[in-house]
Amino acid sequence: MTSPSPNQPVLSSLSGIVCGASAFLIWGISPLYWKLLMTVPALQIAAHRVVWSFVFVIPFVVLGKRKNEFVATLTDLRAMGLLVLTSLLVGCNWLTYIWAINSGFLLQASLGYYINPLVNVLLGTVFLKERLRGYQCVAVAIAGSGVLYLTFIYGQFPWIALLLAFTFGFYGLIRKVIQVGSLVGLSMETLLIAMPALGYLLYADLHGTGAFLNLRPGIDLLLIGSAVITAIPLILFAMSARRVQLTTLGFLQYIGPSGMFLMAVFLFKEPFRPEQLICFMLIWTALVVYSIDSVLHYRKTH
Repeated sequence: MTSPSPNQPVLSSLSGIVCGASAFLIWGISPLYWKLLMTVPALQIAAHRVVWSFVFVIPFVVLGKRKNEFVATLTDLRAMGLLVLTSLLVGCNWLTYIWAINSGFLLQASLGYYINPLVNVLLGTVFLKERLRGYQCVAVAIAGSGVLYLTFIYGQFPWIALLLAFTFGFYGLIRKVIQVGSLVGLSMETLLIAMPALGYLLYADLHGTGAFLNLRPGIDLLLIGSAVITAIPLILFAMSARRVQLTTLGFLQYIGPSGMFLMAVFLFKEPFRPEQLICFMLIWTALVVYSIDSVLHYRKTH
C-alpha cells in the first residue's frame, strides 16, 4: 500500500479553488444565458428550470449510489417537511433572480448576493444563537446603513436584493440543520416543486401560452439546458466545499455578484446613479470588514 504523496493536500486544495472559482464564475455570467430567454415569461423559465434540473440530477443520484439515502429521506417526515420549505425558498429565489435579470434589475440582484454573507451572519445570530463578533457587528451595521440610504435618500427600497439575500439565507440556514447530502437534497427539492411546475407548464400549453415547442427550436434547447447551468455549478461548489477552507470559499463567493455587477453596468447599461454607487460602496466596505474578521478569526482558532 503506497503512502499518500505530500503534494496531495496542496493539489486537493488547488483543485478545490478551481472548482469553487468555476462555480461562482458560472453563477456570475449566468445572466447572459437567461437574457437569451427574454421572450419567455419568467415563471415559465423557472418552471422549466425546476423540471429539467430534476431530470438532469436524478441519474447522478442513481449512478452515484445515493438511492438508499434518497429513499431514506423520503420516509423521514421531519426532513421532508424541512425540504418542502427549502424547495419553496429556492423556487422563489430562482424565479426572482430570473425575473430581475430579464426586467432590467441585475444591479439589484448583484446587491442581493453581495449582502448574502452578512444576512447569513444575522440569521445565525437570531436562529442559531451564534454570537456576533465585534467586526461582524460593524459589518452588519455598515451594510444596513447602505440599504437604509438607498431606501430613504434615493427613495428606492431594494426589495429584489433583500428577497434574494433572505430567501437564499434562510435556504442555507434550513439546509444546515437537515442531515441530507447536497445532491440528494437538490434532487428532492426539485422533485417537490417539479410536480406543480409541470402542472403549470401543461396548463400554459393547453391555453396556448406555453413557450416550449411553440417558439424557435433554439428556445427549446435553452430551456432544457437550464438544468445544466443550474446543476453543474452546484456540483462544482459541493466539490470545492470539501477541499478548501471556509474562509477561502467566502472570498471566492464574491466572484458571482462581481460578474453580475460588471455586466449590469458595462454590458447591459442599467442606470447607475451616484446614490446607488454610495450604497454599493457601503456594502463593499462592510464586506471588507467582514472578510478581515473572517481571516483573523480563522487564524486565531486554527
